[in-house]
Amino acid sequence: MTDVVKQSEDASSPNRLNAGVLGLFDSVIMGIAGSAPAYSIGATTGALFITVAYGGPAALLYCGFFMFGIVWAFSYLSRDDSHAGAAYSWVRRAIHPILGYLSGWALIVSALLFMVIATFPAGSSVLRLFSSTLYEKTDLVTILGAVFFFAMVAAVALGVTVTVKVQIIMSTIEVFLLVLFAGLALFHAHHVTAFSWHWFSPSIFTGHHSESFIGGALIAAFYYWGWDVTANLNEETKDAKNTSGMGGLLGTFVVFLLFEVFTVASNMTLKPGTLANSSNVADFMYNLGQAVWHGLGGKLLIVALLLSTIATLETTLIQVTRTLFTMGRDKTLPKVLGTTHPTRKTPFVATMVVTVLSLGLFIASQSIGSVGNILTDGYNAIAIQICIYYALAGYSVVILYRRQLFNSVNNFIFIGLWPLAGAVFMTVLFVKSIPALNNVELLVGLGSMALGLIPMAWYWYKGAPYFKMPEKLSRHAQLLELKQMEELL
Repeated sequence: MTDVVKQSEDASSPNRLNAGVLGLFDSVIMGIAGSAPAYSIGATTGALFITVAYGGPAALLYCGFFMFGIVWAFSYLSRDDSHAGAAYSWVRRAIHPILGYLSGWALIVSALLFMVIATFPAGSSVLRLFSSTLYEKTDLVTILGAVFFFAMVAAVALGVTVTVKVQIIMSTIEVFLLVLFAGLALFHAHHVTAFSWHWFSPSIFTGHHSESFIGGALIAAFYYWGWDVTANLNEETKDAKNTSGMGGLLGTFVVFLLFEVFTVASNMTLKPGTLANSSNVADFMYNLGQAVWHGLGGKLLIVALLLSTIATLETTLIQVTRTLFTMGRDKTLPKVLGTTHPTRKTPFVATMVVTVLSLGLFIASQSIGSVGNILTDGYNAIAIQICIYYALAGYSVVILYRRQLFNSVNNFIFIGLWPLAGAVFMTVLFVKSIPALNNVELLVGLGSMALGLIPMAWYWYKGAPYFKMPEKLSRHAQLLELKQMEELL
């Protein structure tokens, strides 16, 4: 029996997801929400400035170029195998089941870590609206963050159609506020530093900044991460072979523009000392908001941050629960994780498990130290896990479509050269960043990956079919609809 036949049987089983309920607009919104533009800007602009100074726009530009190679890889891989497990399924077929499993595990642990560090800004954002001191109190931030987290769990548990409706409302308001503040920052606010095209030049990394490019690119990778939720929604998307990939491409393009504009705006409107000392997410957005629109109006940027944080918590929940669902369905994790709600058609067991794990980690993380330390260590740990499964997906598309790469210029560029460049970049980024990470970041980032070897060994020993090498026929992608993608370019 081929993998394709097996997948169709899985999709027709009683425990299946709610198929064909999301359209292209929904997919684009989910891609934007997954990358969380306001959250990413608030969380990492300060760290990016510390690492590369005024080279933030360049770091985002060049990392963005290679990231789009991975976006193209996901797009074409989805066209052949519209699987909720995404890289977990693709990497198995293209390279090896062990690497496929580790790709799925990388997404699981990165998502769990992210839900811990993203829950803090949800609480601190609300407190920052009303107080200049309470937002730094970890206990209050924890309580409020947990409230928002439970609200997102409820939205995800109710079904993907409810989730998307909530996302459309939140993300539309968020993007509107970001565009408003971007315009004010560039054309109305007082500028403390003049704009320079040099901020986009590779030469900005020469001299004493040359060694910081890898650090800046690692942070930039975290900026973009999350758009691939569109692939994890493959089994719930209409015409997924075309829709989810296009949704990821359009969503990533929108957040790329927002990231570039706001990094430039931050360089122009905030003093270097303010940029370097804004380790708290809410603090950075408050400072930027007040610099652009002093007074009550400036606090609207905090509202955008709050909406973005809630939205990305929701999309991250979707990613991790769909991955756990497929692994449970394949019996590479406890079978019960592959259970769906009888009416909502959501992976409710996986959702409950993630809820308990995330809240436990969230509460335990208070012992690490300040909110700022938790966030900084978490971003870097997640970034190296992102590099793992993005790189493997990039290699996979080249391997699976290897017979078609030289059929046309489009094939060569968008299925071969660009994804391969993205995969190599992610690999280099991973290798070069390891020596620069502290012990906590290494323990969390690589230690949590090593934990995945335990369930992998157990379910391999139990004879899960997933760990059998795919048949030769299934290790070549089916390009029946490739011409339609070329017509969209």
